[in-house]
Amino acid sequence: MEEATYTFAGASKILDIGESKLRYWAQVGFVGPSARRAGKPVFTFQDLVSVKAAKELTDRGFKAGEIRKALERVRESLPHVDRPLDRIRVAFDGDRLVVVDEGNAYETTGQKVFDFGLAELRTSAQRGQKVGPAGPREAAAAADAAPVRTAYDWFAEGTLREASGGPEGDAQAESCYQKALALDAGLAAAHTNLGGIAHRRGDAAEARAAFERALALDPDQAEARFNLANLILESGDLELAVAEFRRVLQVAPDFADGHYNLAVALERLGGRAQARAHLERFLSLEHGDATPMASAWAEQARTLIARLAEAS
Repeated sequence: MEEATYTFAGASKILDIGESKLRYWAQVGFVGPSARRAGKPVFTFQDLVSVKAAKELTDRGFKAGEIRKALERVRESLPHVDRPLDRIRVAFDGDRLVVVDEGNAYETTGQKVFDFGLAELRTSAQRGQKVGPAGPREAAAAADAAPVRTAYDWFAEGTLREASGGPEGDAQAESCYQKALALDAGLAAAHTNLGGIAHRRGDAAEARAAFERALALDPDQAEARFNLANLILESGDLELAVAEFRRVLQVAPDFADGHYNLAVALERLGGRAQARAHLERFLSLEHGDATPMASAWAEQARTLIARLAEAS
């Protein structure tokens, strides 16, 4: 039986997190969907566990870097979803997230910040309901509250405007991202997207400055570093481009486009064997994505692999 998956909208409803925040977290490589269906990113149940853990920790004031480290092994520890979940909990001991089988003895050092049962999360995921629904008082307060546009709201609107395409869409998106930054100067992804807009209008210097601003705020943001590496590749500095693409893959080892572009840079430097290995990794990551764009890039990767084989 195929494992259930959840869209951004579905995960937002289940976890009671704004969809714009979920998309932002995914864009900056913090936490997000790990699977694809019909070419679109979707959340697995393990992803829901990671996102819920991230929400709990951010609510308690932990920084993104600390949470990234804590989440590194949680997916490895999580038993298969077919295992009875009423006995399973996730706990954080101040240093790492662990999966706890309540039928066994468990000791931890440090102060436990939180732990939560997965049975409730599984039930909510199956029903499409939020975890821990608000009580009457909270619901009434939410209903009476006047809507206030947050930095995430402006960021989300910017992504929609940008997706509409063309100079007009970019101009509208740029305005939205600037408004987002006025409300939250630490919104690194807004700088990343402003860099993309600057690059499309031919301003490489401003694009690079925007990507560097994003990385100053969040050095582990894979998308900003990937875009910066592409600019460096375009400038012809192959060795620096290779170094930056490698840094991308250190943070996000499953970043398919990072493998492809690193392979291109390596091939130009004469590193045929390494280039081929990264192209093969790219193809393994893109397996199952049957969209026309993905198929075109996969065909180009196969062509380059064949060319590398002939040259060796």
